Parts: sequence; structure tokens; C-alpha cells
Amino acid sequence: MSRKDEIIEKLKQNGCRITRQRKILIDIILENDCASCKEIFYKASQEDRKIGAATVYRMINALEEIGAISRKNMYRVECGKTCSGEGGCEIILEDDTVFRMPKEKLDQIVRDGARRCGYLGKGKKISKIIYHNGQI
Repeated sequence: MSRKDEIIEKLKQNGCRITRQRKILIDIILENDCASCKEIFYKASQEDRKIGAATVYRMINALEEIGAISRKNMYRVECGKTCSGEGGCEIILEDDTVFRMPKEKLDQIVRDGARRCGYLGKGKKISKIIYHNGQI
């Protein structure tokens, strides 16, 4: 069962109707690294103009209720027990394939992603990346 199917099943068990708009929001949240509800709303409104900000906030609350997401961790890459922040991290794919990524490669991916997402303006560079194992 895919992550999306698990989420949909948990939402149904929690009494939530699964609408086309909710499926769009689930896809956006799973496929993108959104940093805020506003960012999710922006992406969703590009796909369906009828999706309102209230729908996004209600969906985020529903996903938080079932434990699918945590707003405290929306900005954090979840590390495994062996990830110290110094040596890299473990990445687990949907098919349970596991691979380890060295810290240098992970840092480069974060830098490239920040640049592509517009977080790094002209002439700005990241001076430090801090990885946390515990709650932020």
C-alpha cells in the first residue's frame, strides 16, 4: 500500500470524506517539500482555483490528527537512529529500498534545492546547515 493510500485510509477511518480537492492536497504535500500552509495553498490553487485557504488548513489539521504530518517537523528532514548529522543520512524509498547519503552530498542537495526554490537570492550563500536528530 502506498503512503497516499495509507493516508486516505486513515482519513476515512477518522470520518473524513475523500474529495478530489483533498486528493490534490495530499498529492501536493507528498510530492513537494512545502514549508507552510500558504505554500501548499498556492500550489493547490494553481491546480484547482476552487480550493480555498480554509480547505488547506482543515486538511492540514486532519492530517495532523491522524499522525500523517506534524507541523513541528514540516521544516525538518527526519533522521534515522544512525544519523548523527555528521555522517549523513539513510533514505528509505516506498519500495523499502534503503540507501545512505554522505553528509557532503546531502548538504549539496539542500543547497541546490534552496536555490531552485528561490530561498537563495542573488549573491546569497548558505553559511551553515544544521541537522537535528530530535524535535525542534
